[in-house]
Amino acid sequence: MSHTAQIPSHRKPRRSTPRVSLRAGVAGGVLSTIAVAGAAAPANAEPVTETIEMPTLTSGLAGDFARSADATQRVANTLDLQAQQNIAAAKAAKTAKTAKAEAERKAEAERKAEAKRKADEARAKAAAAAERASRTAERTTLSNSSSNSGSSTGSSSATSTVSKATSQATGSAAAVVAFAQAQVGDAYIMGSTGPNAWDCSGLVQAAFSQIGVDLPRVSQDQSVAGTQVSLDNLQPGDILYWGGAGSAYHTAIYIGGGEFVGAQNPSKGVVQASLDYDPPSGAVRVL
Repeated sequence: MSHTAQIPSHRKPRRSTPRVSLRAGVAGGVLSTIAVAGAAAPANAEPVTETIEMPTLTSGLAGDFARSADATQRVANTLDLQAQQNIAAAKAAKTAKTAKAEAERKAEAERKAEAKRKADEARAKAAAAAERASRTAERTTLSNSSSNSGSSTGSSSATSTVSKATSQATGSAAAVVAFAQAQVGDAYIMGSTGPNAWDCSGLVQAAFSQIGVDLPRVSQDQSVAGTQVSLDNLQPGDILYWGGAGSAYHTAIYIGGGEFVGAQNPSKGVVQASLDYDPPSGAVRVL
């Protein structure tokens, strides 16, 4: 007997052929599946267990968004500026329209005032012309009468008239009469209030101011400054007026004895004359 005859053999028992074939078929199927999958995938494909990072897209979009926002802001600023300009233009147009209307209103008021002034001047000139015509006719009549009676008699009559007028005036009326008579011979200038030239109402106002009586400046107002009195009941110091009460165009001072003193016109100046020379329309009494 061999010395190794009692040692068990280490050789693996032979497997049966069917089991080996079965195992070989399973292994081949698995390998075939893996081979097919490997052939379908790209040669350089990463294992499926590796994380794939997507490219960052926001880096480019951020710039686009910023540019778009900036453009939008510029458009908004432009629209806002345009709106402000439109509002300013509308305000300027409104202001210009208001200023134009005001200028037209003032121009119209000035035009009316100028027209009224010219109309007043025309009426004053017409009244003065009528007065001059009346004075001329009256002067002619008086001249003829004086020629018939003689120069010496006329002079004596004038002297006695003045004396009578002075003797009838008393108190404040005497002061008014004396002031008026003192201006006889002064010039007549429309708008003048002395001391060497007068218009009719300026002389009357100045005469009464000597005794502290403040009369209105113009004839229209002086003709209603006191109590209306009859021409048949005149007293020295009464204010005579020509024209209507409140619309008179001439005033003078009655000094008594049928005489008055008044600043008549540029050709005569301040005169003392008879009521018959130029009969007044009415009279008012202030004293």
